[in-house]
Amino acid sequence: FNFASVSYLSLASEISGEKGRGKTIAVMWFMMIVSIIFTAIALSQMVDPYTPAALERAFITIGLAALSLGGLGLIGLEKRYPQQLRPTQEYPWGQMLHAILENRQATLFFWYLVILLAAILGQDILLEPFGAEAFGLSVKATTRITSIWGTCVLIALLLAASLENRVGKRLIARWGAWSALMGFILIIISGLFRQQGVFYSGVVFLGLGTGLATVSNLSLMLDMTTASNVGLFIGAWGMANAFSRLVGTVLGGAVRDVIAQITQSAIAGYLVVFGIEAALLAISLRLLQRVDVSAFHTQAGRLSVVERAAMACEA
Repeated sequence: FNFASVSYLSLASEISGEKGRGKTIAVMWFMMIVSIIFTAIALSQMVDPYTPAALERAFITIGLAALSLGGLGLIGLEKRYPQQLRPTQEYPWGQMLHAILENRQATLFFWYLVILLAAILGQDILLEPFGAEAFGLSVKATTRITSIWGTCVLIALLLAASLENRVGKRLIARWGAWSALMGFILIIISGLFRQQGVFYSGVVFLGLGTGLATVSNLSLMLDMTTASNVGLFIGAWGMANAFSRLVGTVLGGAVRDVIAQITQSAIAGYLVVFGIEAALLAISLRLLQRVDVSAFHTQAGRLSVVERAAMACEA
């Protein structure tokens, strides 16, 4: 998934050109969220009434549908070039990482993305089982949590796209982080006091925050590139996305289980992880204040980061 994400973002940037990148990537994310919503709705119907056999059938059906759609999407995606016309510039992982570290603003933005995305994406595997543990929700009801979250993300995507030129992407990014932070706080409160209504309010805030943060930070990713090295920087932001998913998965799995074992309370494990993710969002807000697109381009312009990395490798 993460290899594909980096490749598709780079490819979309190259095919769309500088002016069309934002719209192209926005459409990609829009379609992804729509598919998540419809998949969640379909899944809730396919597992009602719930049995392990029904879950297995649903998994196979949805997996085959995803595989088929992915295969269709590959048809005609990228034109084949004769060998002599193919791009020759390649970036080994070590060289790419070294190039990012040479630019202070790029390094800052890299860690900002890691922390922000780890907080937002880390809840992917938590909301549904938390709903079941804390409120005794059925499998059908917990599956609908994803559709509620996805609908709110979709609304926020559309809202952010219309507001970006009026209020600025950095302000929208802050709104997104604050909304997601409020969502985690409400979810923690719902678990402490067993308030199902507060939980759903938290899911709504979390979905809205995710949508606002997605549009604004995708735009910031495109701003934090140079015309000559689009693939390099988009690849670096893809690395940040992959690393954040690793951190989020560890939070959602290992940390939750360890806390649950220590406290002998499954709910406590979830609440501690939600608290950590809220703290990460607060840290990301602090880092965002220090991100400066103009300074990034100034530092990148002093000497090509690729040239710097090449010289370092040759030294």
